[in-house]
Amino acid sequence: MNLSGMIDHTLLRADATKNEITKLTEEAKKYEFASVCVNPTWVAYAAEQLANSKVNVCTVIGFPLGANTSATKAFEASNAIECGADEVDVVINIAALKDGDYDYVVQDIKGVVDAATDKALVKVIIEACLLTDEEKKLACELSVKAGAEFVKTSTGFSTGGATVEDVALMRKTVGENIGVKASGGVRNLEDMEKLIAAGASRIGASSGVKIMEGEQSSSSY
Repeated sequence: MNLSGMIDHTLLRADATKNEITKLTEEAKKYEFASVCVNPTWVAYAAEQLANSKVNVCTVIGFPLGANTSATKAFEASNAIECGADEVDVVINIAALKDGDYDYVVQDIKGVVDAATDKALVKVIIEACLLTDEEKKLACELSVKAGAEFVKTSTGFSTGGATVEDVALMRKTVGENIGVKASGGVRNLEDMEKLIAAGASRIGASSGVKIMEGEQSSSSY
């Protein structure tokens, strides 16, 4: 299993500097990560740095609260793709889901899916730590209905991150043809292996280098 190709090497801190983004892209090229995940303001720069590599540029939409208007999310996705994003991770409208306004949830996601059609991969962040198990299942089902290719556990900026239980539930809900991204609190190789075993097909982590160093260490024995 190619672990590095499953990692979105992530830096979403508000105070991340250009030097840190440069370091992120260099690490991503070295380890051949799936993508770097950066805030929209850094998409064009990251795309420039990664132009001659196989590493994708991923960004976040409606982040971290998911409370932007649908039109704003759609524009943000379109703009990010124009700047060079290959993947967009959009935060679901959590309040609409809890209010039972499922049509709104679907259309909110679909606006981003439509903006990304044939141009970028769409992952939907359901922010599982704020949902009941039934809401998690609904969020996944509505994301698939809207045309998203992935569902994702967390922003990493709320009350909790990825858990084995949530990943297993999400995988069971979406089946084998939709991706499941585990993100938030994945700090080492052991964490990653447990989440993959539970059904994750992509890992979002700021500790990508540490994870790969752990793999290299374990394979040396």
